[in-house]
Amino acid sequence: MSDRRVIVVGAGIGGLVSALELAARGVEVLVLERAARPGGKMREIDIAGAAMDAGPTVFTMRWVFEALFDAIGAGLADHLSLQPVSVLARHAWSANERLDLFADIARSADAIGAFAGPQASRGYLDFCDRARRIYRTLEQPFLRGSRPSPMALARRVGLGGLPDLMRISPLATMWRELGRHFADPRLRQLFGRYATYCGSSPFLAPATLMLVAHVEQDGVWLVEGGMHRIALALAALARERGATFRFEAPVDTILTRGGRACGVRLAGGEEIAAQAVVFNGDVAALAAGLLGAQARSAVAAVPSSRRSLSALTWNILAPTRGFPLARHNVFFSDDCAGEFADIFQRQRLPAAPTAYVCAQDRSDDGAHAPTGAERLLMIVNAPATGDTRPFPAEELTRCEAQTFQLMQRCGLQVQRSPERTLLTNPQDFERLFPATGGALYGQASHGWMASFSRPGARSRLPGLYLAGGSVHPGPGVPMAALSGRQAAASVLADRPEARTSRRRSTHPSRPAATRGGTSMR
Repeated sequence: MSDRRVIVVGAGIGGLVSALELAARGVEVLVLERAARPGGKMREIDIAGAAMDAGPTVFTMRWVFEALFDAIGAGLADHLSLQPVSVLARHAWSANERLDLFADIARSADAIGAFAGPQASRGYLDFCDRARRIYRTLEQPFLRGSRPSPMALARRVGLGGLPDLMRISPLATMWRELGRHFADPRLRQLFGRYATYCGSSPFLAPATLMLVAHVEQDGVWLVEGGMHRIALALAALARERGATFRFEAPVDTILTRGGRACGVRLAGGEEIAAQAVVFNGDVAALAAGLLGAQARSAVAAVPSSRRSLSALTWNILAPTRGFPLARHNVFFSDDCAGEFADIFQRQRLPAAPTAYVCAQDRSDDGAHAPTGAERLLMIVNAPATGDTRPFPAEELTRCEAQTFQLMQRCGLQVQRSPERTLLTNPQDFERLFPATGGALYGQASHGWMASFSRPGARSRLPGLYLAGGSVHPGPGVPMAALSGRQAAASVLADRPEARTSRRRSTHPSRPAATRGGTSMR
């Protein structure tokens, strides 16, 4: 290896995508990951010999990965087996209040009409149309583009697109705008939950996050073998294209020379030179100085008050009975406003939590229930205070009791045992992802400016690039993948040979470049 290599720090989705794209273009890539396996937040754990997902559970925006695989000359279907779902999620408020949402909008409208009346059905169709318009307005200039400012976004949409930009209500809160579509508080609560996909509160997040509804309606897939298979497939492809991986290799410092990132120092003292470094960790770790004093100024510090949600998660291997679980299930709190006020204002575990349950052994509609014990991931939203306020045992016990009582009221009984249950709390997530307090989505998307305050692929330190859920365009598996692609593109564009090629292309009278002179390595 040489100092022309690119080092990728972290093998989360953003880092894996960057490594794959760069290696596929002939760049010498070394991936350094402190864990024993790739995946980052897309973790897999083992309970009593059963492997189960312990991170993201929903695969959307398939086009992001199809474009990535096409770009490197591979086929997505050759590496991942994906099954489209018909039931997006099963929702419950009590034993007698259940509602399924479907990939088919008309079918969902019928279900909502039966649940809450014809006006609610019409409100849902209007909501879907609005979510689609928001998505189409923002997809090209924001989601697919490099980090924009408000003025840059306005320029990208052009004069003809400005009316659409204003119609998406960027200054209004999601909760307020949902009230225009849904009089039933249960439906407002259900669709407000889309704000939590970005680690945010529907009472504080902008209405633009309603686009998440369109993302789900555009397609949700189940990944055969679990979500962790995505990380394994990306890592395997990156190796095939020439990338080298070193696991259990924590990076201690990003090295600089002449005001530019020039390599890394591992925790054991080994120094590795590089032409560029891609950091695939939460940018809070950089701002906190955990990667060295020189890298501290590479990004702006985010106050702890602006952190996104953390979580309590239970991975459980246990038999269930009563409630007809689908793959994705939500059991709703009877105090939606209080739940988010507890988390974001009072900085405590919610007294009345909402619980999400992924039943990994179920089909999307739950028609094929497993016999015996099944793999469950249960998630309750929590404040990101893992570095400042560890929760007392009695507070954790009280929240756990409230969570399982809620599910019992809805009809679900889980016959769990301590030896087949793993609880992960914000303090645990802080240990896994330092300087975050356990925040799982980077900065919360609160206020209309929040989406513009995430850093882009190029940090303030030349030679240091950024990828991951705390970077533009935001959290979630496809967004992290898009950030990885943007980081790789920025690295390639900034390499000396690329700059030389661009200079030569502006002087057609000069001799043609020699073989390799226009390489994107």
